[in-house]
Amino acid sequence: MLKTIRDFFDRNLAAPESGGHSIELATAALLVEVMRIDRDTSPAEREAVLRAVHEKFGLSGAEADALIALAEEQMRQATDYYQFTSLINQRFTQAQKERVLELMWRVAYADAAIDAHEQHLMRKIAALLHVADDAYIAAKLRAKELRDRG
Repeated sequence: MLKTIRDFFDRNLAAPESGGHSIELATAALLVEVMRIDRDTSPAEREAVLRAVHEKFGLSGAEADALIALAEEQMRQATDYYQFTSLINQRFTQAQKERVLELMWRVAYADAAIDAHEQHLMRKIAALLHVADDAYIAAKLRAKELRDRG
């Protein structure tokens, strides 16, 4: 099944760059990691990942589903986050990296509970993406405000 998903992804989305990952896959992998880090994936978190991928890359439902499935597999096999964050650092502007953090916070807030693992992950990714503390906090607050409104 993974081969089928990867083939679909390779045919329909951007060609992989360094390390065999595309920018879409690298971003989706980080979003997926927020969803799975607390070992209790809720439907709300899964929906937040789907919304984030759709919003960030304008993918169709089938493309977003395929990307998320591939990202989940990549995260199960990954030994660290550098393979994903290094590509994001190469390809995204500072504003785009801050946007990725905000989308990650939206996933974290989706189940209405931020646990210690999510908090640690977010700090770690912010550091790997070279996002300053004030931008990190602003991304978190924007995500929380959106959750509180909706």
